[in-house]
Amino acid sequence: MASLLLRVKSKMAIFAHRKARGLLDGEYGSVFRGRSLDFDDLRAYVPGDEVRDIDWKASARHGSPLIKRYVAVRRQTLLLLTDTGRNMAAISRTGEPKKDIAVMALGVMGYLAHRHGDVVGLVSGDSVRTRFIPAKGGEAHLERLLRQVHGDAGAGVAPSRLEDQLDHVARTVKGRNLLFVVADEIAATPAMAGLLRRLRAQHEILWLTVRDADLAPSQPGPGGAVADFYSVADYVFLPAHLAQSDTVVAAYTKGIAERDAARKAMLRQAGITEGDVAGSQGVVTALFALLERHRRAG
Repeated sequence: MASLLLRVKSKMAIFAHRKARGLLDGEYGSVFRGRSLDFDDLRAYVPGDEVRDIDWKASARHGSPLIKRYVAVRRQTLLLLTDTGRNMAAISRTGEPKKDIAVMALGVMGYLAHRHGDVVGLVSGDSVRTRFIPAKGGEAHLERLLRQVHGDAGAGVAPSRLEDQLDHVARTVKGRNLLFVVADEIAATPAMAGLLRRLRAQHEILWLTVRDADLAPSQPGPGGAVADFYSVADYVFLPAHLAQSDTVVAAYTKGIAERDAARKAMLRQAGITEGDVAGSQGVVTALFALLERHRRAG
């Protein structure tokens, strides 16, 4: 198998020019700002600096705005968390397998951590087992994590149950970490809401949802035929003529909208920043927006 990390870096180079990659690096670096940093010194304010970093007392004495500068007291730990159950074998909105988009997103975030000298670990699994790989540094380690996700996810594995992986983190992971979750379009439940509040009390959490494919394609496939559909979660088939029914499409659209609204409300109430992505080409843009929203929320 070709290097998954090399594929991630190649796509980053294609879909984000140098300035954009620099901004993405900056957004990642700002996530822990003021949380795990020690004061270093003061410098003059320049346009674009964060207003919250102004030392107002020192500025008043000096007669012009001064910015606090910090130094990191330790490396941060980025914990990648993803579902490798049956749901991630589904097709995304762009026609790609969801697991490929997950690998891309995890790879980009992991590579950003690597560039900042942080260590990266992985929690992944399905309803049968949860796999934990402790955090380490280095590209070889990151490649191992991506291969683990790519190899574990597929249509022939156990059903998804992300609660198990989140619960594993809540029970076993100590300290304060940055938790990056890549998940299917999960449904909101009271149990999940409680688990997320518990996790958010300890960790910084970023959440990226991989969007489902549309119920039926707008264009037929080769030869003019439209294939039947089935759910990877339970293998229930939906004949193509029903998938294209106005009544079914309307009911499906309404159900998706209600599920999305409930999930977003659950994450917002837990204090978790969420973004979404439809395909691998949109990963860099989606992560930039996610990090920016998280920084502003903090």
